[in-house]
This record gives sequence, structure tokens and C-alpha cells, in this order.
Amino acid sequence: MTTATVREATEALLRTLGMTTVFGNPGSTELRFLREWPDDFRYVTALHEGSAVAMADAYAQVTGRAALVSLHSAGGLGNALGTLYTAARNHAPLVVIAGQQTRAMLPGDPFLYAKDAATFPQPYVKFSVEPARAADVPRAIARAHAIATTRPFGPTFVSIPEDDWDAEAAPFHPRRVIDDQTGSPALLDEVALALGGARAPAIVVGAGVDRDGAVESVIRLAERLTAPVWASALASRCSFPEDHPLFAGALARTRSRVREMLAPNDVVVVLGAPVFNFHVHTEGAFLDAATTLYQLTDDPDEAASAAIGTSILTTLRPAMARLLERIPTNGRPLPAPRPRPLVAPGSGVSIAALLDTLAQTMPREAILVEEAPSVHTTLHDTLPLQPGRFFTSGSGSLGYGLPAAIGAALGAPGTRVVALIGDGSSHYGIQGLWNAAQLHLPITFVIVNNGGYGAMRSFSELLGFEHTPSMAVAGVDYLALARGYGVAGVRVERRADLHQVLRDGFRSDGPVLIDVVIEDEAAKLY
Repeated sequence: MTTATVREATEALLRTLGMTTVFGNPGSTELRFLREWPDDFRYVTALHEGSAVAMADAYAQVTGRAALVSLHSAGGLGNALGTLYTAARNHAPLVVIAGQQTRAMLPGDPFLYAKDAATFPQPYVKFSVEPARAADVPRAIARAHAIATTRPFGPTFVSIPEDDWDAEAAPFHPRRVIDDQTGSPALLDEVALALGGARAPAIVVGAGVDRDGAVESVIRLAERLTAPVWASALASRCSFPEDHPLFAGALARTRSRVREMLAPNDVVVVLGAPVFNFHVHTEGAFLDAATTLYQLTDDPDEAASAAIGTSILTTLRPAMARLLERIPTNGRPLPAPRPRPLVAPGSGVSIAALLDTLAQTMPREAILVEEAPSVHTTLHDTLPLQPGRFFTSGSGSLGYGLPAAIGAALGAPGTRVVALIGDGSSHYGIQGLWNAAQLHLPITFVIVNNGGYGAMRSFSELLGFEHTPSMAVAGVDYLALARGYGVAGVRVERRADLHQVLRDGFRSDGPVLIDVVIEDEAAKLY
């Protein structure tokens, strides 16, 4: 049998799997993997391991392919755990590899040793292993790829001792794993019958619809039923065009408000979303007793954790096709589109004014990456989102947004990316500006500058908490930070200037940062 080094066998495998773009932050335990770097591979150097994972997360979601991340032993993996948690919640198909010390040194607990390396990233990886033999590394990576790209998608992990790369290994050719499963036909027919006979059906969509390429089918289903479509609260992707007449808005994040919002509906079908995504606890029933709920999802955990209704494990595209075959058009006209909220006048820039101006100026084909907690509740009302062009963190853990914009721009070359980032959030991944400058990416970074953690200030007020530590982040010069990383910037304080500054920023052929000073106002959270 022909043999090669583990590194050569792995490079051949990665070509076959289409993973020749590698996101990483290098260290000494990765050098044998990185030496003699192939000309057809691209290595994207992040200045922080968390940024590397966030870049890869967005890149994988935009391209629809698994992405490879290379981290440095236990310390590097530890730095990345926050965004690895987000990748798990985003169902991003990632293969994460991390260096380990030389095998001969492991019994002595050496410097840079990763103790229980395969355990460290759990439970936020679907599969985790440190191969028992060097020769098993290519096969372990192939297995990690297969599991990462099997529904529900998610990150996997392989720990690799640094001397394994020079050991011998036979070439490994991955098998095909087909994962387009369809739920029980009888149960799907039950859903179709319930929807077809419903007095007032409603649809709730989550990130799984966009991820599965089922948006057009959901639009057809909603129009056939003339059913309102709600976005699941805090969904990481947009799964229904929010300027469509049937879009009803985003569900609330509390049990009591969701029950109120869905009270008019006798049948609710939840597609690719949890039942439901809550943030603050309230007591009471989840839905009115007269409301029947069905959930269609590819995530067994999401199905098992649902408190009410019937859950059907299925890929959404074939499930939607079966529903459409069995549900007739009711012939009712579509309602008028929801009116957009009026923006209160003023000379300063409010959050509503910023989102309204973005809606007027942002190129329709642009990709929006968002990590600004203060804008969540008004985002769906004021800035209509579009499927395939919106990405945010599904975890609530900060550090995703700014570097994710880099990954999105790399995954969709030539497409304008708009990164809507809170000033507090920006500090978790600000070093990503360096990547944007070095790669000359068409990204407009819009900093929502409300002087600190505005969402936390509002939470404190909402809960009636007094005498909390200051949530302010004052005295930061974002334009100086941008210049330091090689990105041009401009500051906006007056509403009258915002429209033109945004337009200019969207026309820039490279990255630009716009520091938008938000007038003093409480963030509306619920």
C-alpha cells in the first residue's frame, strides 16, 4: 500500500472535502501542519482564536460547506470556546483541529500539554477525539467532517499531537453520507390536514428554514394558507422575507407574550426553530389550550426539549413539498403589508433612526451581520431582513459579529457586507478589522455607539435592579482603533449626516468603519 505522511494524506483529504480555506491562529504545536503550505490552500490568520472560529462559522453558513479551523493546543482552544459555543447554537458545520504536544512527552505533563483534550470542548461539539495512533488522523478528520455535515449541523473537534504530522499514513478516501431524511409521511399528512382545516393557522420560522434552502416553499405555504409568519425570537438567520405582506414580526422572548401573540391561532406550525426561544422567565401556559402545535425540525434535542406540541424530525425541503401537495389554496387575498413604524423626529441619531436609514441606503443584495443587542427588538420592524443575507449569534455570547463579517465576505466574494455591531460587542473581536484591511474586503462596519452595554442598562431598569456597577464604556476612540488596524473611519453624531455617510460607506471598495453616536435612550428589550 502506498504511504504518505499524515500531513500529505490530510492535505489530499481536505482537497477532496473542499476544505482548502483554513481559519486559524498558529502556535508551535501546529507548525508541522503548516510547513510546506500548499499553493492551492488559503490560511486566514486571525489575531484571536475566538475570531478564527467566528470567521469560519459565517464562512461555512454563507458557502453551505464545512470550514476548517486550526487552533493552538489547550490555551488556543480555551480562547475560542465562546465562539465555539455560538457555532454550536448556530448549527455551523465546522471541523476544529488543535495541536497537542509530542506524543513521547505526554506522560510528563509538559508545557502546552492539553489534558483530556477531547473532553475540553464538550458539550458544544458533536464529536471529539484525539486519535490513538498518528496514522488515524486523516480518518478522524474525515469522520469529524461527516458528523459536522450531518443534521443537525455543528462543530466537531480533533486533537492532533504535533509529531503526528510527520508520521506515515495511508491515503484515506471519505465515504459519502447522505442525510436528506424525510419525516413520517403519516405525521406530515396529519399536519397538512390540520393546516388545511384550520380557522386561523400561523407559521413560526427559525434559522433551520434558511439553512435548509426551504424559504421559497415556506412562502408558497404561507400564501396558500394566507397565514401570518412569525420569526422565532433571536433566530440566527432570516427565513422569511420581512417585507412580505404575511410577515407578522418576531416572537417575543417570554412565555406569557408568546402565548398572547399566538392566541388568535388554532393551529401553529414551527419550522426549523425551538418551541420556543425564551430569554426571561414568566409563568403560565405556553399556549392557549385551544391551540394545536406541530414542530418540524432536524434537531433531536430541539424536538425533545419542546414543552408542548407534536415534534417531527425531518429535513424541511421534502417535508414542505409533501405539505404543499396536500394543502389546497384557500383563495383569500393577502393582507396589506405591515406599516413600518414612524421614526420620531430629532437632530440626534436614535436606534430607530439608524435602522430606518439603513433600510433606505443599504444595497438590497448586501449581507447583514449583526451583534448589537440594543437593536434586536426593533430590527425586524424597522429594517426588513432577507433570507440568505442575515447572520447573527444564536447563543447571545458576544464576540461573533465583527469577525463573522470577515467570514461572510470571504464566503461571498464581491458582495457588500454590513456589520452592525454594538460598541460594547465590538471589543470582543475588534482585531478582525486587521483582516478586513489586509484582505481589502468590502465591509461597512457600523458601530452602534450608545456608550457601553446599553442592553444591560435596560435589563437592570426592566428588572428593577438598582446600584449595579456602571455599564458604561466611555473614552474609546473607534476611529483611532480603526486607523490602527488599517481601516478608514468616520464618526456621525447628527441625523442629518447619517444618510450620506452610510451611502458613501456602502460605495467604498474596501472596509470602512462608521461610528454612529446614539442619543441617550433606553434600549427597548421587550
